[in-house]
Formats: sequence, structure tokens, C-alpha cells
Amino acid sequence: MCGIVGFTGKGAAAPLLLEGLRKLEYRGYDSAGIATLDAGKITVVKKVGKIAELEQELEKRPVTGSTAISHCRWATMGKVTEQNAHPHLDCSGKIAVVHNGIIENFQELRGELKKKGHSFRSETDTEVLAHLVEEELKDKRGIDAFRLAVCNSLKRVAGSYACLFLWAETPDEILAVRDGSPLLLAGSKKGAMAASDALPLLGFSEEAIILREKEIAVLKKTGEIEVYGMEGGRKIAEKMNLDWDAEQAEKNGFNHFMEKEIAEEPEMIARTVAAQDRKLFEEIGGELVRTERVMFVACGTSRHAALIGRYLFNKMAEKYCDVMIGSEFQYFAGETDRKTLIVAVSQSGETADVLEGVKKAKERGARIVSIVNVPGSSLDRLADKTIFLSCGPEIGVAATKTFMSQLAVFYLLAFAAMGRFEEGKEKLGEMAGLVKKIIDENREAAKKLAQKIKGEEAAYFIARGINFAAALEGALKFKEITYIHAEGMPAGELKHGTLALVRNGTPVVVLNPNDYTYGETLANGLETKARGAFLIGVSDRENEEYDERLKIPRVEEIFYPFVSVVPLQLLAYYTAVAKGNDPDRPRNLAKSVTVK
Repeated sequence: MCGIVGFTGKGAAAPLLLEGLRKLEYRGYDSAGIATLDAGKITVVKKVGKIAELEQELEKRPVTGSTAISHCRWATMGKVTEQNAHPHLDCSGKIAVVHNGIIENFQELRGELKKKGHSFRSETDTEVLAHLVEEELKDKRGIDAFRLAVCNSLKRVAGSYACLFLWAETPDEILAVRDGSPLLLAGSKKGAMAASDALPLLGFSEEAIILREKEIAVLKKTGEIEVYGMEGGRKIAEKMNLDWDAEQAEKNGFNHFMEKEIAEEPEMIARTVAAQDRKLFEEIGGELVRTERVMFVACGTSRHAALIGRYLFNKMAEKYCDVMIGSEFQYFAGETDRKTLIVAVSQSGETADVLEGVKKAKERGARIVSIVNVPGSSLDRLADKTIFLSCGPEIGVAATKTFMSQLAVFYLLAFAAMGRFEEGKEKLGEMAGLVKKIIDENREAAKKLAQKIKGEEAAYFIARGINFAAALEGALKFKEITYIHAEGMPAGELKHGTLALVRNGTPVVVLNPNDYTYGETLANGLETKARGAFLIGVSDRENEEYDERLKIPRVEEIFYPFVSVVPLQLLAYYTAVAKGNDPDRPRNLAKSVTVK
């Protein structure tokens, strides 16, 4: 949620920051801006829209300077306007700030600052930070005074933040500070950089510093980075290797990242499986079966993977696990204790709703296992044990390859819990090959089907049993990027309200593999067809009642969700493209949800 890039070093900062913002645009694309510091003066250029529009504005209004901070915004406080875009300045124009997070008490602080004579140009919560630091810096000089002023200001703030600060009086340094939102730092011979995640740092350095909660860092033009606690005193920096492949962050001939990331799924499944340690999986799998209470905690796509995980453990190990929505779990975390195991799932490892509840559960003695894609993320550091997806960067806002890798982890855990880890690896290897076949066989069918349904107002995705979670995921992908209302539901629930919404031509996608759910699910699909629905079967069994069919292979019963979701991703992607939407950057959505 929002992207931050900063640089101080040798050469012009603006081109480096623009390139970094392009890599972070999936985090925020309502507006963007840059503040450069040169010859004792801060120059700010901001623009509503995508990074390309900021780039065009900078061609008209070139900026100079080798120290700069930048931001791409996903609006949480204040409308999408140029005034509300970051960076924000204080009254003097000598302090600039970019911010990811939410300042919950900004109205109180804003009122207090106005009484002291401060004037505000925006509606945002972020702008108060520049004015708070301005108050603290009166008649002070030097980087130590700047650092102290930022720390004292942030002690007054309630909420979450990752911030970069510039001060005209310290032209060769940037201050980076965080509490609740991620921030990575890197130094090299070229200088020092800061960013919301690893992508802008790839190729700049081989390792990064993970700024921890309530830490503040001084980035110097020489490439040196000093880390301090908010209460003062130097800290030993926590470091991580930047071992993601930079090429994975490029489209490489595909029209969109989502298209590329769907195509990468077979490789990602194989990579995820190959990266896992048998001992770790058998330990976690055994603990899942033995622990009195197990709760899977996740949001959105990750929750759908967890729902399939719950089915697997119930069917294979006769172990029931709760699945809690991350944003609701914090209200139930008081029920956890030492006899509770939390499995927290988050692609980014920074999902604020998940982190909030997990922290509360950990305080009550619960053990935490995390499933994440980003080493060093907040959830990784909070957990007792972590399973990494090993997917590399996923740029498309709509999760695809990471969902498949999450499924692979849950399947492998279930097999490991039964003492069948190697068998699980072998079967998932077979699934990787089948997924490639499904993509190849359904691509053209999904394109043609997209043209038929692109003008509809609503679509419904139905299934039963273990396939229900795949229907939920199919509906989520569809609504995220097509902007067509979509619901996923158990097929048996149609008659409890939803059937009233079906009319002539309404697409109903019925996930109908030839398993124990086949007959009943088909009957529910026919109920909708009797009312005019356009019935789309996702099945390994032909049926003349389908108006169209997306084909899946015949697999073992438990693996049907794994293969059923792939044609649904293709259908969502091609429908979005047919409507002229950008599937990589759906409106109002962001990749990493770091605010509650």
C-alpha cells in the first residue's frame, strides 16, 4: 500500500527514483511525486495518475540533485488530487516527507499545529509529520538534531508509518524510520537507497538492511547507513540477501505481469516444492495434527488457500482447523493460548490485519507458523517457524502464482503430517506438469468466452465440498480485474437468495469435477440455467447442458481445487483485457495491504 523510494549518492537521483517507482507502481498508482534536494533547496514535482505521467511532467520541469525521496500513492486519507500526493512539505519548504501508513490522531495534531500558525496544503494525515518536525527543529542544526526532531515528533503519533525525511540543512542525508509498515535500506559504492520492498534495490546491492519496528536510520551519500533506536543509541542492523532474480520483475514479452505470472505457475509450483525441507514440514505437519486448536489466519486470496488447506487436513488427517479472516481475527485472539497453533498466511508478510491479530495471539502464548513469500518481512520475523514460497517477486495486484505456491505448501504439509512427504513432492511435481497443460489448452477458449461475457453486470461461481474455495478464488479474481460483480458460493446456497439475481444471460461458472460433488453441483447449475443463466462448466467430464466448458484433467479427488482455479484465472485475465482494463493495476486496489 503506497510505494516509497529514496536515494542519496553519486549522480542524478531522479532517474533512479523513477525506475524504482515503476517497480513499485503495483503498490500505489493514484498519484506520484518526487522531492529533490539541490543547492540547499527542495523542489517537489507531483502528478495525479500513473508513474508515466510523473515522468512526462519531469520532462517539462526537470529537477536536479543527488539526494531525493519519492512516492506512489494508494489513497487512504484525502481524495486523489495533486495537493494530496506525496511528498509533503512544512511551512518553510525546507522539510519534505513521504509516508506509508496511517496517522490515526492526525486531526488532533493538525488542530494543534494550526493554532501555532501552521498552514496546510492537503487533506492528508501525512502532512502533519512535516509540520511536527518543523516545530521540533526551530533554531537547531545538524543531522543529530534532525534525527532527534523526527523521533520526538513520531512519539506523538498514533498509527503506523514508514517514512523518509529530507531537510534542506542536511543535503547529503536522508532519514528513514518505521513502525508498522515495511522499509528496506541498501548501501553501495553508488550511495544509499531506501524502498518499501526489495524490487527497487535489485541490482543496486546484494544485501539489504531490514529496518525494524521503531528504528530510525541515517542514509549517507557515501553509502554508509547508521541505524538507531527511537530512544537513541546505535543498533546493529539486521540484514538480508537480495537474491530475487531481477528478470522476474520484467514482463519479458508478455502483455501484462498477470499473464506472465500465470504462465510461470508450473515453474513456481516446482520451485516451491523443491525449496522445502522435509524435517521442517514433518515438524510443522505433526504439530498441526497434535495441537489442541489450530487456526489458519489470512485475508483475500491467501484465505482461500487456507480454506483448501483446512479441507486437506480434515480429509487426510481427520484434523479440523479453524480458518479466520485476518481483519476479524484480532477480535477473537483473546481466545488463544499456549495450546493454540496459528498458521498465518500472507504473500507479502506485511498484511496489517493479519499482523495485528497474530501479535495479540503471540502475547497470549500461541505458537506462530507463517507462510510468506518475502524473507525478512514482519510476519516472518514474528513467527516461530516460517515456510517460504520461493516465488520471487509477484507484480500483478491479483495474486496468481503465489496462490498456487500457497496451495503447494498446504498440500505438502498435509502429506508430511501423514508421514508421506516424498509422495507429496512427487504428486505435486505431476501437478506442475498438468497446470502447464491446462494453461495451454484453455487459453484460446478463455479468450473467446471473455468476449461473450464481458458486457454482463454479474457472474456467479459455484461449487461444493473441497472445490468451494476454488470458486471463491475464481470470483475474487474475476471481480478484482473485470469490475463485474462476482460471487463465489457453495452451490447449495443458490436457493437462499442468489437465485433471485439470475436472469437471462447471467454467467454462472460451475466448478464440476467428476468427484463426489458432481451430481449435486450439476443439478444446482441446471437450476440457474432453467432461469436463463449462461452455464460455464469447469470440468473433466463433458455434459451437453454446459453452454461452454473450460477443461481440466482428471486427477485424484483432493487435487481438483489445484487444477480448477487455473482456467478461472485465465477467464478473469482475458475478460479484463477484453474490457480494456489494466489487469495489473485494478482500480482502488493495492498489492500489499499495510493499513487496517
